[in-house]
Amino acid sequence: MNSLYFRLAGVAALWGGTFIAGRIAAPELPHFTVSALRFWVAFAILAPLLIADEGRLPRLRPCDLGFTALLALFGLVFYNLLFLGALELIPAGRTALVVALNPILTALTMALVFGERLQRHRWAGILFALTGVWIVLSKGDPSLLLQRVGRGEWLMLGGACCWAFYTVIGRYALDGEAAASPLAITTITTLWGALMLSVGMPFEWEAWHAKEVSVAAWASIVYLGAGGTALAFVWYAEGLQRLGAARTAVFNNLVPVFGVSFGTLLLGESLLVSMWVGGFVAVAGVTLTNWSRSR
Repeated sequence: MNSLYFRLAGVAALWGGTFIAGRIAAPELPHFTVSALRFWVAFAILAPLLIADEGRLPRLRPCDLGFTALLALFGLVFYNLLFLGALELIPAGRTALVVALNPILTALTMALVFGERLQRHRWAGILFALTGVWIVLSKGDPSLLLQRVGRGEWLMLGGACCWAFYTVIGRYALDGEAAASPLAITTITTLWGALMLSVGMPFEWEAWHAKEVSVAAWASIVYLGAGGTALAFVWYAEGLQRLGAARTAVFNNLVPVFGVSFGTLLLGESLLVSMWVGGFVAVAGVTLTNWSRSR
């Protein structure tokens, strides 16, 4: 079990790096193109690994195809388009801090959609986390929230909602003895996502030229596909299967830490005091939401 915890912490580090990679690639390539290439790279890695691990392509049930299509739609298509749109407008570190909402939104989705009751301390944690995100988005001046929050913040907030749906759907896709393996579910989901996003690529062909794309942007796409998708998504799926949606989503608390750190170290982004304070309050709230005396 400890190795799983280390892998989930590694997922947070890999996803923290995606904010940097996306920040580099997004200005040079259109959104559908970046996203589609990311998942084709991931599928090219995952498919041979799946065949080598299971000896053949998996036999999927109709419900597996439905689950993977929904996972791709919310977690790969919608999330990535919103994610890249946000990164073009706001700093990577600021974008990463909004991810602190993911575990909260996951817990709320489980409560509202599936009727799971939340204890009082979990509701208190939700209020703490929302307060923290409020501080981050308003840059320390909550009274000016609506004037300070722009399109980039709202796009990332929409992405956080999509990821909450992805987490909940993934938990049910991997539930039961007859369910496909995390590697199989991730591979088929990646294929769905690559196909869906490729539909938009022809409409962007005139917006970019391969010769004008920097080496850093191509390297960022490889990182997004290999590290941020192929490796991270499989490990995350393992967590969903073994720990459940809420406990796995807790590890998203570490994504803002890595994202802000990488943004400051690699991109030279400023680190405001309000981001420290708001990030601390948000992470504390998420931790309280998922705290249990038995754990």
